[in-house]
Amino acid sequence: MMRRFHKMHGLGNDFVIFDARQDPLQMDEGRARALADRKTGIGCDQLILLEPSSTAQVRMRIFNADGSEVEACGNAARCVAVLEGGETRIETRGGTISGSAGNDEAKVDMGVPVFAWNEIPLAYPMDTFAMPVGWEELQSPIAVNVGNPHLIFFVADAEAVDLARLGPEIERDPLFPQRINVNIASLEDGAVRLRVWERGAGLTQACGTGACATAVAAIRKRIAQTPVEVRLPGGTLTIDWTPGSSIRMHGPARHVFSGAIDVEAFV
Repeated sequence: MMRRFHKMHGLGNDFVIFDARQDPLQMDEGRARALADRKTGIGCDQLILLEPSSTAQVRMRIFNADGSEVEACGNAARCVAVLEGGETRIETRGGTISGSAGNDEAKVDMGVPVFAWNEIPLAYPMDTFAMPVGWEELQSPIAVNVGNPHLIFFVADAEAVDLARLGPEIERDPLFPQRINVNIASLEDGAVRLRVWERGAGLTQACGTGACATAVAAIRKRIAQTPVEVRLPGGTLTIDWTPGSSIRMHGPARHVFSGAIDVEAFV
């Protein structure tokens, strides 16, 4: 059966979006992984499934390229906000996101970050603001949950870290029972330079929740002031946060093309 889809991206972090609100679509790990394959499927970092919601305008389910379903995705939230147009409330496994969109960009409220060890979650208690752990030159990270779990390392030069090698090792460390997103950040002319190893997707051009988590960590460390300009390989996001409040993210979201595919052929 042919199903229409949208291909969108936020700063190069790309998505295949199926709207299943009127016509349900079965999605599981294997099908999501097959559709996300860049050689034999459509190709994307994350597959997005839109379903009916009883609490918001739409429910957004997020499947990483490896087929795993995750809680939140900031770049996808901006894309869905642009797709819906105007003001939008989006239900996710990580909480409800509100957004407003126009002219290929969106502002989204990502909710309030949490910091307790069991909210990240970690395998055992520790100080999440100065974690007594490290991997080679990456030491004493900060952990933040912004709807999904993030680990942030501040280094002298984010570009110098071999994230392609260290990222998968850290992501799957037993310390992180739900795995972890790995953020490598450095200060650059008053802004933050960021590279992200995204769990289930690997190195990405951009990660919206990673930008949010890193900006929160930088503000808490008092090495940056809100709003924070976060520069990723795919472009720049602006993150506004004050302690105790929601994180607000502003950035582009682009529609690339629409198409149709026989979903039943992917198992």
